Amino acid sequence: MAYRKKSRVKFFVHTKPNARKAEMRQIDETHFVIAVKESAHEGKANEAVLRALARYLHIPLAHITLRSGARSKRKVFEVS
Repeated sequence: MAYRKKSRVKFFVHTKPNARKAEMRQIDETHFVIAVKESAHEGKANEAVLRALARYLHIPLAHITLRSGARSKRKVFEVS
């Protein structure tokens, strides 16, 4: 079950920037592997991962926040 606090859910994402093919794989209920074509330079990969997660979950971008891992391949996103 997803970690919930005040109707918020955390998703744990392993990112792969500079991938040849953009793809997303769900490991379990809260863990994902997301490969994006964008580079990690200037947060471009973070934005691409954010868009991919929002698209997969069918929710607006404004409902997702990057909580940790801005400069890491392992990220924690919070959905409210």
